[in-house]
Amino acid sequence: MIVIADTSPINYLVRIEQIDLLPELFGQVFIPPSVRDELMDAGAPEPVRRWIADSPAWLRVHAPTQSADAALLTAALDAGEHDAIILAQELAADQIIIDDMDARREAERRHLTVTGTVGILRAAAALGLVDLKNALIRLRRTNFHLSQKLFDELTAEANQ
Repeated sequence: MIVIADTSPINYLVRIEQIDLLPELFGQVFIPPSVRDELMDAGAPEPVRRWIADSPAWLRVHAPTQSADAALLTAALDAGEHDAIILAQELAADQIIIDDMDARREAERRHLTVTGTVGILRAAAALGLVDLKNALIRLRRTNFHLSQKLFDELTAEANQ
């Protein structure tokens, strides 16, 4: 399975101490160099910078060989999102993990299968790898935007 990740999901999974869900679910995960650079940026949280500085073997940095097309260049996306979408297309990825709504729409427009941080937590919970409610509570303690309505729906789902 080929899975590409953008910066945001890795950032949040590290911050809530659930980053090991990625290899549990997918084996290895690819990121473009721009995502690695965003994770290493001085503005990134210290735990994230420490994690990427000593990244695990299951995380593979792979540069896309193609440039962004005109539609991707005009989309309001950052470098990591652009490159993750390009890499997902190049590698015919089974899934791209991306949170930004504009980036998700662009990936879907390109017929890529998209999930995000919450989708990862839901999938892991379905396999008994994580307590969804507790993970969502921890996620909400960060600056991740999760509406009260969605939080309530997801925790109700987890209690069933």
